[in-house]
Amino acid sequence: MSDSEKDNQLSSISEAIRAKRERKGSMLRDDIAELEAALIADIENFDLDAAERRARREYLANSGAGMVDAELVFPEIVPQRQPASPQPDAPKPGDTSPAATPLPEIAGGGLLDQLRRQAEARQREMHSDMAERTATNEAIDQALKHVFFFLHELVQQLNIVKPGIPRNYALIEQYVLSQLDWQEGFADYRTQSQSAGALVELATFSYHLKGSGSLLIERDGAAVERFRTTLFDFGLPFTCKEFKNERRYVERAEFDISCDVSVSARWRADFAKGVIMLETRNLERLGSALYTLRPQAIDQALLDHFGHLVLGQPNRFRELAKR
Repeated sequence: MSDSEKDNQLSSISEAIRAKRERKGSMLRDDIAELEAALIADIENFDLDAAERRARREYLANSGAGMVDAELVFPEIVPQRQPASPQPDAPKPGDTSPAATPLPEIAGGGLLDQLRRQAEARQREMHSDMAERTATNEAIDQALKHVFFFLHELVQQLNIVKPGIPRNYALIEQYVLSQLDWQEGFADYRTQSQSAGALVELATFSYHLKGSGSLLIERDGAAVERFRTTLFDFGLPFTCKEFKNERRYVERAEFDISCDVSVSARWRADFAKGVIMLETRNLERLGSALYTLRPQAIDQALLDHFGHLVLGQPNRFRELAKR
């Protein structure tokens, strides 16, 4: 092949390639123009409200807040303002569709308005009750802390001094436990759990009195068991010597009772009633006693008189406890 023929062939190939590229470019420009026109048409026809409603329905279906089936479609409920005096439209001839019936109005406002007012009033009452209860609980907590600090200091001093307690504990008839001395005391407290508020709910105070000698008391027949129960109730240590007949029945018994008295006082919070209950055992006499105190009544004067009561000295504790 000659050089001229080769040149002609190369020229033809180049022109073919150039034509193909121009044709592709033209087609590509046409495709882009069509795509742009389609996008502009979609944007102009896009319904933002419908898309938002569809997205809300899909979200509720997927989140479990509404129906599980995402295919379900529910009509939207849009509140409409009722006219002041609604007049039903006259039915048109040939119109068989049912006429819309407006919801009845409730005197004094709509149902939701009434319920809203009731809910607001109830919430105000609940907030007021809660604030009052919280203030009372905090007052009880502070009062019991004051009680514990006083009792703790009182016990420390009395455990060193070990004074005599001029109090006679009448048992039965002419038998009396007397001339008792302080041996040892203890004070402690208890709080609620952290989840319940960690408020002080109990302050305890206990001590032990002891005297010399013992009491020897004899009981007969059925009185033996009654007297034994009484000694257990008072917490008095004793020994018992029984005398039985031929049929092994207890005819009589001798009780040897130590002059040993355990005393306790429990200052317990009653958060439900907003008071402090003082439960004592063998404090003023053998047996139990119960006092009800307002937290505001517990001050230094009342605690001082309680200390005098413990020591068997003249006091006004009962009077101050009733405030």
